[in-house]
Amino acid sequence: MSADSYRRTTNTFNKIIVGLQRAGVAFGPMQLLTVKGRRSGQLRTFPIAVNKLDGGQYIFQAFPRAAWVANARAADTVTLRRGRKSSTARLVEIPVAQRQPLLRELVATSPKSVGKRFVTTGLANAPTPDGVAAAADRIAVFRVEYA
Repeated sequence: MSADSYRRTTNTFNKIIVGLQRAGVAFGPMQLLTVKGRRSGQLRTFPIAVNKLDGGQYIFQAFPRAAWVANARAADTVTLRRGRKSSTARLVEIPVAQRQPLLRELVATSPKSVGKRFVTTGLANAPTPDGVAAAADRIAVFRVEYA
């Protein structure tokens, strides 16, 4: 599957996930991230996986040039919603030098599809923990700090 085809498929599933989450159905690590658009100022909502690793909660970029990444970098706070529960949080970007262990742990403790996703979207060259960790300079990682 090409990266463009994968993105189209993901966008279709994301619409379903957003609808279910807004209806109060929470599943897996998925949450809705709402952040102010950096140019428009309008609120934008994205389905996102919040992963528990190394004693914290983290969000990983899965697509190159993801709009939520640029918006999160520009915003002071975001809203995370899981089912009917909402929380205000800050997303603190992890420096590139500190991303490798987190990326390695994410891929090592997740289904194989997680590592493959980074390859399919062009962010990593290999779906292994070390292969994804080697792409740390291309994959934004944020620690979630709840207000």
